[in-house]
Amino acid sequence: MQPNYREFYDDLEVVDAVTNLKEKGVSPNNIYILTHDEDRTKRVADNADANVIGLDEENIGTVAKNLVRKKGDELRARLMEIGFEDHTADELEDKLDQGKVLVILKDVPDGTGI
Repeated sequence: MQPNYREFYDDLEVVDAVTNLKEKGVSPNNIYILTHDEDRTKRVADNADANVIGLDEENIGTVAKNLVRKKGDELRARLMEIGFEDHTADELEDKLDQGKVLVILKDVPDGTGI
């Protein structure tokens, strides 16, 4: 099952969406933030008290390969590591190129939306 996601442009909207998810009972452990820029990803995730896709979600092979990959390839690999199919990861990476922020829900019951 692929994770659920929603796209945002505004960082404050991301914080509000994550707050609403937590109020609905979604565990913060299942909420991830991803942007094209690593610093922005960390900043937004910190402000929203959400996770980033990191060592816990990636296998050691992906981590090693990401050290030499181009940014787009790295982002697609991270998206696939948390459960997105190849074609969806490609589409989402394009959205990240456009400056969007992704709020991703992993391992939540069907029907739990953002």
